[in-house]
Amino acid sequence: MALEETTADSERANRIVARLGRRNIVLVGMMGAGKTSVGRRLAATLRLPFVDADAEIEAAANLTIPEIFATYGEAEFRDGERRVITRLLAEGPGVIATGGGAFIAEETREAVRGNGISVWLRAELPILMERVRKKSNRPLLQQPDPEGIMRDLLARREPVYAQADIAIVSNDGPHQAVVAEILDALETHLNEEKPS
Repeated sequence: MALEETTADSERANRIVARLGRRNIVLVGMMGAGKTSVGRRLAATLRLPFVDADAEIEAAANLTIPEIFATYGEAEFRDGERRVITRLLAEGPGVIATGGGAFIAEETREAVRGNGISVWLRAELPILMERVRKKSNRPLLQQPDPEGIMRDLLARREPVYAQADIAIVSNDGPHQAVVAEILDALETHLNEEKPS
């Protein structure tokens, strides 16, 4: 039975990748939603390259994201983020994990629409806060009230994230379960697309 499931999973992955063509799967959502962790597993399942846009930005700038924010400000960071994501989209197919604010920029959303399928990993505030507290590299949360900042960011960003092609809940539980849900949703989305 395990061999049959493995063969079926492999065939499913092949179908999804074939339907993607040169497009990317682009994970969007708040910091702490699990985009990098889930993205790595999704890419491995589909045998596609994985790239974390924030890591690419840091490599290009030879600075950490907090250092970029401190030295150049958020506007300069967002401009670099847009350029990096546009480059990554052109290199597809692959799985791209974006930073929490990337999808908010209209130009970036348009680039994703043209070269990818966007997947919003949606998580509730308590889950996000639990996850982001594990790392100190969140420049937007380096304030006296990080939970208030996160709540405000959620209120402003969720209507934009809702424009993604697919929405998946990413709360507590194994990342592989989230990957399975993404695969189901991707297959449905790709099957509903009109042939070009």
